[in-house]
Amino acid sequence: MLLSIVYVLAQRLFGLIVPQARGEAAKDVELLVLRHEVAVLRRQINRPRWEPKDRVVLAALSRLLPRDRWHARIVAPSTLLRWHRELVARHWTYPRLRVCRGGRPPTAAVIGKLVVRLARENPMWGHRRIHGEIIRLGYQLSAATVWNILDRAGIDPSPRRSGPTWRQFCTTQAKSLLACDFAHVDTVLVRRIYVFFVIEVATRRVHILGVTRHPTGACVTQQARNFLMVLDDRAEVFRFLIRDRDTKFTASFDAVFATTAISVLKTPPPAPRADTYAERWIGTLRRECLDRVLIVGQRHLVTVLSAYVSHYNGHRPHRSLNQRPPDATTSCTDLTDVPPGTRVELEEILGGLINEYQRAA
Repeated sequence: MLLSIVYVLAQRLFGLIVPQARGEAAKDVELLVLRHEVAVLRRQINRPRWEPKDRVVLAALSRLLPRDRWHARIVAPSTLLRWHRELVARHWTYPRLRVCRGGRPPTAAVIGKLVVRLARENPMWGHRRIHGEIIRLGYQLSAATVWNILDRAGIDPSPRRSGPTWRQFCTTQAKSLLACDFAHVDTVLVRRIYVFFVIEVATRRVHILGVTRHPTGACVTQQARNFLMVLDDRAEVFRFLIRDRDTKFTASFDAVFATTAISVLKTPPPAPRADTYAERWIGTLRRECLDRVLIVGQRHLVTVLSAYVSHYNGHRPHRSLNQRPPDATTSCTDLTDVPPGTRVELEEILGGLINEYQRAA
């Protein structure tokens, strides 16, 4: 209550003074208000942010005020003087010249990526061999720079790196590779039947060599002989056969392929990825056919496999073959000469389990 009375009295007093003294007195009152506002802002802001134009205005105008008035400013006198000195120094300072730093210039990013690419695509190349290839391509850098780039990328700069993986080996030798394995099928009466097959890695062509409930070493060896007779002259193309360590693959089985200069490669035990092409075909066979039909017996399984393998080799597209089937000679996706209104016919395989589409004649 007391504060309210004092406020009202002060307001009345100011109201009597202001009408009587317009002009200079009004300016003094305005200055008092501004100073009070500055004092309030000081309590809220510890350190105000000054822009260069604010410093110029304050430094220039403060030089016109007497020193006894400088205590009313929100900056110290020494700060004003420093601002003024910096203003004069910037006015008489010439633009700085760019100074060349010492040391080697940084290696271009494109060269670093090229070095890493050459190392990954050529595992047997050391940093000296990569350096020679880079120089031949027209890039100028030292062998030590190549070594540093490989080291930072986590690649061993020495030429004797780890040997090729099974994936790299199979990709390199695809045209001369065969892979064989057994797939098993459980019938309706829970009787297990074994399917012996061989796949040509380069073309993905599958050969069903035998379907039996009791495979033996002698039976598998005879089926290998029959397979080589079917290949005839094409057997000279192949150099390696990948198989696992199943006991049904006997020494006589390996000897059959040795007569045609085909070396047998045994996968590590147990390492299904080493025979990845055969394992992948078994998975495809199950997903697209065997998991969707009930097998009654051995004769039923032979019929189903015959139809599916015919579809797999003659119609089913493969990404690794540019969407062509293994037995195709032309691209199945080349439709440039086909009229837009050409009729497409459906042919059902295995009672509609698999569908094939052909252009109508």
